[in-house]
Amino acid sequence: MSFNKNKDQKLIERLKHNDEDALKLIYNLYWEQLFIYAFSLLKKREISEDVIQEIFIKIWEKRDTIVIKTTLKGYLYTCVLHKVYDVFRKDKSAFSEEVLQNFDVKIQTSNPESKLIYIELEAQINAVVNTLPEKCKKVFKLSRENQLSHKEISTQLNISTKSVEAYITKALKIIRPSLVNISYAIIICFFFVKVC
Repeated sequence: MSFNKNKDQKLIERLKHNDEDALKLIYNLYWEQLFIYAFSLLKKREISEDVIQEIFIKIWEKRDTIVIKTTLKGYLYTCVLHKVYDVFRKDKSAFSEEVLQNFDVKIQTSNPESKLIYIELEAQINAVVNTLPEKCKKVFKLSRENQLSHKEISTQLNISTKSVEAYITKALKIIRPSLVNISYAIIICFFFVKVC
């Protein structure tokens, strides 16, 4: 069950007036969905539960200043995504092969808001890619966008496979430091897992 934006606003207003019942209602409506989403990304029950608990605690603590520009559901899903990033940032061991598999697909298909975040992050990546030297950019795009192997790229551009590898390595060295926000760094990590 989801609320329309009008009902969302009323719930938020109730929160801002210290109405604990409003928080309980939001919790009862969304806890399970948010847990499933967090678990699909983290693959660890206890950590996923902690993530959701922290979100609701933070919502209560920040109730006076909370601003929601999308739907309440979208806002909560975005909170989960940010908390998942925090988990990955603080605990590198939270990454596992299972987590990495199809992460970009999970982000894109989990809900419309997450898809928008993914599109925005991908646009940031593309902006950095477009600053690469021309030959480097061409090799990188053939690898990433066309999913060509190093050998196929070397044949198409009439260069050695070692040159292809060197261009891709150079591209990654330029791109990674440019993405200072942890969200971008994580997404780009997953983004390159499928192409390199």
